[in-house]
Amino acid sequence: MSPVTPSSLAAPPPAAAVARPSAVTPRDFARASATRRRRGSRLKIWVGSICTLLVVAPVLLAGVLPIPAANHQDLGQRRLPPLSPGHLFGTDQLGRDLQSLILHGGQVSLLVGVLAVTVSGVLGIVLGSAAGFFGGRIDSVISRVLEAQLSLPLLMMLLLVVALFGPSLPVITFVIAIAQWPEVARLTRSLVLVEREKPYVAAARVLGLHRLQILLRHVIPNVIKQATLVVLLLLAQAVLLESALSYLGAGPQRPFSTWGRIIADGQDYITTSWWLVTIPGLVIVVLVVGVNLLGDGLRDRARRRKGTK
Repeated sequence: MSPVTPSSLAAPPPAAAVARPSAVTPRDFARASATRRRRGSRLKIWVGSICTLLVVAPVLLAGVLPIPAANHQDLGQRRLPPLSPGHLFGTDQLGRDLQSLILHGGQVSLLVGVLAVTVSGVLGIVLGSAAGFFGGRIDSVISRVLEAQLSLPLLMMLLLVVALFGPSLPVITFVIAIAQWPEVARLTRSLVLVEREKPYVAAARVLGLHRLQILLRHVIPNVIKQATLVVLLLLAQAVLLESALSYLGAGPQRPFSTWGRIIADGQDYITTSWWLVTIPGLVIVVLVVGVNLLGDGLRDRARRRKGTK
């Protein structure tokens, strides 16, 4: 047996070669992802709010701002470019102040949009809640109506109804509301299907509460917030639909001036007076982007809060 010498002993591995567990845990990754989503939703809310207020605030204050009347014509100042003295956005082909036209026309467009999403929201929440909670024939009838309407071309259906009943403000509002309620109804139905299987609904039934009472007092209050966020997103779509109808000549008729009609009136001068089409189009874009970002940010925040419960 050979003697054991120090050189025959294996040298211990260096400290750098020893495998050490990572200091970053899955929990840290989850926190980083949650922080990133939180910052993203916060940025969406801020940018969306700013863009929305940039359009909505001047439109609401159009009656008190020091601007010319929307229908005041001065043929000696036709098609003045933007930043002209007394005309921030320039003038149109009749010498009317384009800024005043856009702000007063925005009142009509926003009024139609708000009324349309209000009607579609109420209709969609009521019918979607009834379909999801009661089921059976009620669910079958409402679901078939939803599928039938979603299969129709949206703009063609709107033009057909307007051609039959006339392009008045009530008709335009009702047509857009009817076109949008399936989106709210589908979401509300899916939310109610989840809520009706929860223990508090079974407990309410055991206590002897009527099904309609359970739906109105307990189920709908738990889904109304998420459904309202969808209604907010539909506001941008309602403004676009109203502008599209007005551009095609099927929107509110004169003396009402809407964003779509302003663009339609100025399209013949787009090569020489670009601002007649570009500025109203930019206003629509800023409003639509702002409302969509605001709605997305609020929806992300609601989902995050629901996931932490």
